[in-house]
Amino acid sequence: MAAVWQQVLAVDARYAAYRTPRWPQFRTQYVRRRSQLLREQAQGGALEGSTRRWYLRVRTRLLAQRYGALSEQSSCRAHSSSALRASRTTLDRMEDFEDDPRVARGHRRSLSRGSHPGVSRGVPDERPPGVVPTPLAEASRAMAGDTTLSENYAFAGVYHVFDQHTDSAVPKVQFAHDDRHLLACCSLDGTISVCRLAPGPPAVLRVLRGHGGGVADFAWSLSNDVLVSASLDGTLRLWAPADGRCIRRVPDPDGAALLCCAFQPLNNNLTVVGSARHMVRVVNISTGKPARGGAGRLPGRVLALCFDAPGRVLWAGDDRGSVSSFLCDPGTGRLTKASRVVVQAGGSITSLSARAWASREAPDPSLLVNACPDRLLLFRVVEEEGSGAPGLRLRRSFPTRHREQSLRSCFCPLMSFRQGACVVTGSEDACVHFFDVGRTARATVNTLQGHGGAVLAVAFNCDESLLASSDATGTVIVWRRQHA
Repeated sequence: MAAVWQQVLAVDARYAAYRTPRWPQFRTQYVRRRSQLLREQAQGGALEGSTRRWYLRVRTRLLAQRYGALSEQSSCRAHSSSALRASRTTLDRMEDFEDDPRVARGHRRSLSRGSHPGVSRGVPDERPPGVVPTPLAEASRAMAGDTTLSENYAFAGVYHVFDQHTDSAVPKVQFAHDDRHLLACCSLDGTISVCRLAPGPPAVLRVLRGHGGGVADFAWSLSNDVLVSASLDGTLRLWAPADGRCIRRVPDPDGAALLCCAFQPLNNNLTVVGSARHMVRVVNISTGKPARGGAGRLPGRVLALCFDAPGRVLWAGDDRGSVSSFLCDPGTGRLTKASRVVVQAGGSITSLSARAWASREAPDPSLLVNACPDRLLLFRVVEEEGSGAPGLRLRRSFPTRHREQSLRSCFCPLMSFRQGACVVTGSEDACVHFFDVGRTARATVNTLQGHGGAVLAVAFNCDESLLASSDATGTVIVWRRQHA
């Protein structure tokens, strides 16, 4: 019944802003202490399941009577009224899951350190044909052992809560490459914070200041010695995260707000940036000048960018619901328009993530897409007949709560040969959702609750031991995985 305690934490987190409107720093302290107490209660198992569910219902009613019903989310600082309903819906589903032990185990272990170890499920299946194992794949397989997918992505609780961006949305969080404990997050307050989770107590190492508008996106270089950020003030900035210096400032030629950015994976001297004036540009960060031939135009504002694993194809999503692809020369940065697919007519594409292969059942290149409204889409990347241009074939669609915010999702980073694979997404119901790409029914593997607003971004560290999630109220929660 740890999931019930998690729902209690979620309800308290959503009302935290109402308790101390004049002292926002106390919100995080309350959530941390509440999480600790609930974790101890779940570990002790002092109360029966029916008593815990009754407590959740009573506490929800008392909070609603004391502070009023949560209002509809109309801005980054508002709370969603669907959040309270989502908690109730999850509670009702929990009662159904208790009749199905295959599903109940994954949910009961969501946030409890005192959960019992998982039961062995037998020998993992054979490797898929045509897929060559890598050291990361073997490491993931060893980590997973004989656990089911639900057990492997159960979480032990809140590792830490950061609140340095209180009351300003945090649109992205990202761990440094091959570093378990170095985390960065950007905020609409115009800053980027670099945090260290270990060794020692978690702390904010430094805050990068200089942008005159909100920071919409950022990216780590492969060596982690440089951060690039895209801001609504119309500038691209290059930072040295080790000491917080701004190395270079590159204004947009059109003076447009910059909404997304990404390093060229084969040549970190090149950065791609997307603007509110529908432009995709490649910038040489050493000179601060655009690459010759490195520009393309989309039908709408460019909201998302990502490269495929080989670094040859650039994917770009816009607010007209289309995903465009460009062939990118990693040496010169020249872009060649390849294809355009309307994924969500009348909607917007807020996140793109590419993967060499999604799972043992899907060994082809894949693209994960957050499409507003209310869809998380997994595509298979194919070569179009005749042109050879990259095309998209829909493999799976998952329901999400996505109406107003720019939400992000990601693949779980370690590729293993066990059956099934996970994708993780934020949601406007204030939850983090895990979906199994291989299931045709009951695709939800786990749901994490504890945020007080729409969850905008999620990110795993390199070994999947920690998951970071950020929300529209400025809170960043780092979750510890059960097997970490």
